Amino acid sequence: MPLPKQKFREIVYLALFSLDTVGETEDDIVNLIMEELKVTKKQGHEGFRKALKIFELKEELDKKVAEGSTEYELDRIPFVERNILRMGVFELFHENEVPPLVAIAEAIRLSRKFSSPESSSFVNAVLDTLHKKYGRE
Repeated sequence: MPLPKQKFREIVYLALFSLDTVGETEDDIVNLIMEELKVTKKQGHEGFRKALKIFELKEELDKKVAEGSTEYELDRIPFVERNILRMGVFELFHENEVPPLVAIAEAIRLSRKFSSPESSSFVNAVLDTLHKKYGRE
């Protein structure tokens, strides 16, 4: 049975957050993801690889996040929201197969799941600002 895209985004988010905060090995991160999200090792490794692509573009993505955030400097944005925003910006500007409104909606969903309802408004505002300024239809 194929993995739903929403679940895959959760795998990518957890891997990205782990890379950013703990810096553990791929196997350690994949094992954590398998335990937390009840996914296969293969799915965990696929999510880790995508997270690594995002993490490698961290500087570029962070510049966009900082530009879109009128409320907070980048270093004041909590790790949860910062990594969700990195994923959202990555999907908006580096993955043309993901419609922009889907990328924004998924970032909002992740912020509600992994942070708080209040953070979802912030995530929405930042991504919407960037989409309006640079976005594709």
